Amino acid sequence: MSAGQRPGGRSARVRAAVLTAARGLLADGYAELTVERIAQAAGVNKTSVYRRWTDLEGVLGDLLSEYASEVVPIPDTGDLDTDLEELALLIRRGMTGEPGELITALAAAAPRNPRAAQVVRGFFAERFGLAEAVVDHAVARGELAEGTDARAAIEVLGAPFFLRLLVVDEPIDEEFARRTAAAAAAALRAGVFSPAREPRPAMGTGAVASASRPGWRPDPGR
Repeated sequence: MSAGQRPGGRSARVRAAVLTAARGLLADGYAELTVERIAQAAGVNKTSVYRRWTDLEGVLGDLLSEYASEVVPIPDTGDLDTDLEELALLIRRGMTGEPGELITALAAAAPRNPRAAQVVRGFFAERFGLAEAVVDHAVARGELAEGTDARAAIEVLGAPFFLRLLVVDEPIDEEFARRTAAAAAAALRAGVFSPAREPRPAMGTGAVASASRPGWRPDPGR
């Protein structure tokens, strides 16, 4: 490395400037956001932005990853209920500030913009994959049955947050996060996400089976 060269160099400076500009411009809304505006605010040539990120959604996907990297590591306290509660509080934290605004913007654009949809799917596939460790650790400790569907459980934990963020626009407060975590923990402990078991006979099945046997007669005393 030469004397005047620094780790990261110009490329790192351009990335930082572009993401900072995008973060600031998002306050005006996704509809007003363009690569040209971001480049101008960042003080770089728009061709540099296109060369590195291809399009606007590429910039926003990188920004979303930047937000994700700031999140505390997935909880591993040794207790399922505590881990799920801490995970729910992390999800809440990520959805009540700038990351939530970015997710909302990309999700709103997704139905008409395949690239935005791809960015959102990729982000959540990664986040959900990491969060599955909470359930996997509980299985390893013997708190949950082998084969418990970690992905399905994490989807159920996360779904109420997205309902409030993207659909009903209601507050995502700590009480809501803790209640959602408790519901997911109760479902996991009840075996909702455990491997399928043999179904129990429905009420009255025994009588129906007996009636099908030759020589069976109803008990007149019943």
